Parts: sequence; structure tokens; C-alpha cells
Amino acid sequence: MTRFALTLEFDGRPFMGLQRQAHGPSVQQAVEEAVQSVTGEAVTMHAAGRTDAGVHALAMRAHVDIARDIAPFRLQEALNARLRPAPVAVLACEARPGDWHARFSCIGRSYLYRVVNRRAPLTLDRGKAWPVHAPLDADAMHRAAQALVGRHDFTTFRSAHCQAASPLKTLDRLDVHRRGDEVLIEAEARSFLHHQVRSMVGCLVLVGLGRWPETRIAAALAARNRQELGLNAPPQGLYFLRATYPVDAGAESF
Repeated sequence: MTRFALTLEFDGRPFMGLQRQAHGPSVQQAVEEAVQSVTGEAVTMHAAGRTDAGVHALAMRAHVDIARDIAPFRLQEALNARLRPAPVAVLACEARPGDWHARFSCIGRSYLYRVVNRRAPLTLDRGKAWPVHAPLDADAMHRAAQALVGRHDFTTFRSAHCQAASPLKTLDRLDVHRRGDEVLIEAEARSFLHHQVRSMVGCLVLVGLGRWPETRIAAALAARNRQELGLNAPPQGLYFLRATYPVDAGAESF
């Protein structure tokens, strides 16, 4: 039995999320069915994180265990052939030790949120970014975001359906910057609560629009009350960016 680590890129629009769902297609189902088509084996895919319906990934890490003797490159090529036309691609495939786990070995996760800030409607990026037409002050958003960095009770920014045992999380980085018409928000932490990134982004956009003062982000956090949430950003602007794992010297990111 060989454990294969996969790096997945996917467009989340056709899926109900990464994890298998009873009521619609998922990325997990697509990959598992592709593996079975290639190897004849029923497998379970484990991933570094979960994504909601409509959320994308640039480099989601996952793993599957396969008994058949197959080279990583051949598996990658075969999976990509079987996955078509679904918008899922295997960017990398490597054999890993049996104690390596895509989820439990992961020590860091990063997300990117894309806001397109312009008057014109989206064309090429429709379904892949959040269009906000009124001008945004990205500098004010970044300043306000720093109140969320560190270890906090993120109850205000947590979905009512979140299954995490505790609302306490340590946010390592939350940066906002403008690149042309885009306002990009990057978040890094060991793990996140359900809807945490989208909830933080939604409130930061209110700051950028001038509807919230910068200090209200800290006040909303301190309230530890979901009723203080101003806005939950839509899923289409969110991307799983990378997962980080420990290695003998430093850390490796994928």
C-alpha cells in the first residue's frame, strides 16, 4: 500500500464543496471516482482543508492510499485524464510515508480572497471574485485587519454551523493590499473556523467602504457574538492557497 500526496487545483463553481455531499457533486467524489477508474480500488481521499460550495483551490493538498504498484507520474497523468471535463487538476503527485496525513500533518493553511473593485461588471472573473463597485480603502482595511491577528475567541466570525470544539484560534497573518482593480486579502493560520475567512473579509469590506470605522473590527471581535457580524463575504472570491507541512529543516509548502 502506497500513500500518494496530491496537490489539487479546482474551480469550485460546479461543486457543493470539497467534501462528499449527499445532495450534489463534490471534489472528493470526483477524485475518488477517478482513482477507482485508474486502479480498480475504492479509496477515501483526505484533504488538508474543507471548502464550501463555490470556493476554489490553487493548491489543495490531499492523499489517497493505493495498493496497485504505480509510479506517481503515471498516476498523476491518469487521474488528470479521468477527471476531464471536471474543473479539477492534479498539479503534483508524490509517494509519502504511511504516517504522513494531508490533514493531521498540516501545520499551516493559507487562504486568498479576491475582491474586484471597479464599476464595470465581471466578465472573465465572473464566479471567481467578489465584485464591489464602490471604491474601497485597502489601507484602512489592512490597518483594521491587524486587530484580528493573534490568538482570540473568534465567535463573532464563526458560522452557526461550525463543528469546531472551540472558537479559539491563532491567526498568524491577515494582510490586505491593492493590485490594480483587485483588493487581495491573505489569511494564514494553523486552522480556521467554518466561514471565519469569509466573515472577516465581509467586515473588512465594510471598513473599506467607510460604513464601519476601523475600530469596529476590534469591537466586533471582543463582543464574541455572531450578531455583531456585519457581512459574510460570498464564497466565489475565496481560494485555498497553500498548506504547510513540517520537514527535517524548516517547512515545506504546497
